[in-house]
This record gives sequence, structure tokens and C-alpha cells, in this order.
Amino acid sequence: MAEPTRKESTATLPGQERYVAPIDETPLQAVDSIDESAPATSMWADAWRTLRRNPMFIISAILIIFVIFVALFPGVLTKQNPNYCNLDNSLEPAKAGHPFGFDLQGCDVYTRTIYGTRTSLSVGLLSTILVVVLGAFIGALAGFFGGWVDAVLSRLTDIFLALPILLGAIVVLQMFKTSTSIWKLVLVITLFGWVSTARIARGAVMEAKNLEFNTASTALGSTPWRNLIRHIIPNSLAPIIVIGTTSLGSYIVLEATLSFLGVGLPTTTVSWGGDISSAQSVLRTNPSVLFYPSAALAITVLAFIMMGDAVKDALDPKSRTA
Repeated sequence: MAEPTRKESTATLPGQERYVAPIDETPLQAVDSIDESAPATSMWADAWRTLRRNPMFIISAILIIFVIFVALFPGVLTKQNPNYCNLDNSLEPAKAGHPFGFDLQGCDVYTRTIYGTRTSLSVGLLSTILVVVLGAFIGALAGFFGGWVDAVLSRLTDIFLALPILLGAIVVLQMFKTSTSIWKLVLVITLFGWVSTARIARGAVMEAKNLEFNTASTALGSTPWRNLIRHIIPNSLAPIIVIGTTSLGSYIVLEATLSFLGVGLPTTTVSWGGDISSAQSVLRTNPSVLFYPSAALAITVLAFIMMGDAVKDALDPKSRTA
């Protein structure tokens, strides 16, 4: 005897009938399916795909490439000697071969602006590299081992965090005024600038060490140091790269500020900060002498800030504002 066909209850008021589509007409399997033929992607590949579509990244990358080209090959853009000055040309306006005019000492402003790119960019890049390496190392140790290691390194971080970087740099540079090397300024910036990177690295490592891959690696007999170097740090690089990219522009500004105050690079070194400091005495009578190195500094810093924001959006989608 055949079983009766199951019917849906029709005990509904008029207009409240339910319609249930047949399974054949609901292609959920096609919607939820995964294209197994597509190549596997990583976080870095996804980030690069996002960056290529970001106009801010494209504009900042073009500006940064141009700035790097100027820093590496200043002789392509000018044949003048940046240290050659003639008082007969003091504050002379622009003329053929000297599009920016001359400063108070009779130096070519265009040539000094071009050659100042190398100094300011070198200080910013070297400071950023050392800050990222030192800060990531200290933060990784504190976040991975925890306990008394974390307590000691965290208190050390708090001590340096309480010191304003500009004030601390001025005090240290005043103590070593006899030294005239660019590395002096780079080391001082590193001494006071690693704190933010260390805090970011500590949080990223603490989050990464509790993930499954670290537990699996430990179960297979991997040592803690091997886990830290081979697995934890590579998976914690995204926020460290973001903080390093956004800080590079700040270190260029810091170098210019210290040189402006007379405690940074010596006057014999061509830099934007030194030229801005020298031009302040003629600001009212000849503001163009101050404008060009300031504009070069502003454009370079803006390019790195835009690059940092683009990288942050690509590596940390949760922080996007739009």
C-alpha cells in the first residue's frame, strides 16, 4: 500500500500563502561553490592587487620613485656644485641656468634643493630601517616569551615612551656636537624612535603565537627560537611594515627640524633643513629662497604619508575609512 503524499499545511489566512521553490530552481550549490582551478593567493598577493587599484598608491609611488631618482642621480638634473657660492649673486632672482635664483650667500637654490634630497632621504630611510629592526626585535621578544622578559622590556619601552623624541634628540645631539656624521643623527633618531614599532610588534606577536600553526610546529618538536624566527615574525610583519612606512616621513621632518634648530647636520652638509634655517633671515625680503626647499620637503613627506595610508588600507582592511 503506497504512503500518502505529504502536503504542506494550508491553514493560513488569505494572502499569507507560502511559496516554496523546488530544489532544482535554487542553485545554492553554484553560489557556494569554489573555483578549485584558480591559483592560491596569499595576503601579500591580495595586498598588491589592492594597491594596484588604489590611485593614492599610484600617485605616491610615482612621486617616491622621482625623489629616489633625484637622490641617486642629482648630476642628471644639475651640473652645478651645491657648495659653490658667489657673494656677487647674493639674493639674485632666477636667470638662465639658475631657475630658483640665489640665496643670501650667493649659492644656487635649485642645485642645493636637488642635492639636499639625498641627505634628507638617506637619513629618513636609514632611520626607518634601524627603527623597524630594533623595535621589531624588542617587541617580538617581549610578546613571544612573556613573563619577566615581557615585564622588563615593557618597562623599558615605557621609559623611552615618556621621553619626547624631539627633546631627547636635542639633548643627545648637544652632548656630541663634535661629531659631524650623518650616522650620528640616524642613531639618535633610532634611539628614541623604536618605541612605537616595539609596541606594535609586541601585540602582533602575542596574537600570532596563539594561532594553530605555532601549536602544530611546537608539537612537531620545533624549538621556541625556531618558531619565533621561522613562523611568528613572518606572520607579524604586516603591522610592522605599516608603522615603518608611515613613520618614514616623520623622520625626514625630524631631520629637517633638528638641522633647522642647528643641532642636526653641520652647515657644510647640504640638506633641506639647513637651507630652510639659513633662509629664515630673508623671509620678508626674498621668500622664494625659503619656498623651494620647503616645498621639496613637503612634497616628499606627503608622498610617504600617502604611501603609508595606502599600504595600511591594503594590509589592514579593518582600518579602512571608506
